[in-house]
Amino acid sequence: MPLDLKPLAYGLLNIFSASAVVFANKAVFQTFNFRFTYCLTLIHTLTTIVGLWLFAGLGLFQRKPIPLPKKAPLAAAFAAYIAFGNLNLRVNTVGFYQVTKIAVAPAVLILEWLMLGRTVSGRIMAAIAVVCAGVGASTVTDPHVTTSVGGLAVGAAAIVATALFQVWAGSKQKDLRATSMQLMDAYAPIAAVMLGGLVAATEPIGLRATNREGTLLGYHMTPAAAAAILVSAVLGLLVSLSTFLVIGATSSITYNVIGHVKTIIILTGGVLIFGETMPWQRFLGICIALCGIIWYSMLKMQASAKLQASTALPTHHNGAASQQQLRPPWQQNSSGDRKQT
Repeated sequence: MPLDLKPLAYGLLNIFSASAVVFANKAVFQTFNFRFTYCLTLIHTLTTIVGLWLFAGLGLFQRKPIPLPKKAPLAAAFAAYIAFGNLNLRVNTVGFYQVTKIAVAPAVLILEWLMLGRTVSGRIMAAIAVVCAGVGASTVTDPHVTTSVGGLAVGAAAIVATALFQVWAGSKQKDLRATSMQLMDAYAPIAAVMLGGLVAATEPIGLRATNREGTLLGYHMTPAAAAAILVSAVLGLLVSLSTFLVIGATSSITYNVIGHVKTIIILTGGVLIFGETMPWQRFLGICIALCGIIWYSMLKMQASAKLQASTALPTHHNGAASQQQLRPPWQQNSSGDRKQT
């Protein structure tokens, strides 16, 4: 494939896989009535582990040993983030699920302020206020959420878990000088063990039940249901792969645009595929939230560009050092990674 077509192919793969995995998971829960959220999460994690081994064997990344005390907390955060995310999708509409994904941005800022003491500019705060206003408007006009306290609580827990994982993963990735795939390869097996314990402790397996109806072992696994679960797991793996490829082959602007396209596709799919309602008040709230998140993305990219420009060394003083600093973060320190693996 010509080099100039790779970013386009990676972007399309990311848009397709990230949108399709939401629809596939919702179909597993709603169409095929597979209500075992944590078991599905475990299946996804095991598929990711196998996929990462394959990707490492193909040379897409080099595996990096990370001490257990440093990766175990991250594994727990990952397990909580992915489990609450799937539970959110199971008990709520696709539309509200996507709105909670938008709400992660202000949650990340709050956690960074509480945990790391980071502050942001007034313009970023204004953009986040617009996001919050849109999220609030779309939430109070969602009839499913307003009549389900449990669904609202699960959505809030998913927001906090996702934001916490993003803050923690970003910090650990910098501290450990690891790529996203190296980090995931290290903590995913531990997360799988934790999820296995969560399945055994919280979901009805049916090992000793005389009547296994409603249990995991009593679930009537049709070929169509098995195919849907397998497709959702493979799509989850493709999301991780395509995200890694997109970040490495495109700019942050492209990646953010792709994220907004996925949001629109997922919201549209919730209406067209699953018959969700979209009253004009809710639509307006989502549009306001989208405008806020686009504004926020632009401000963050501008700040990142200024930071890179201010920290770049002049090429006539030290060409090698300057080239290293001007490269994107995901391409830096590759020689260091090779020495440590």
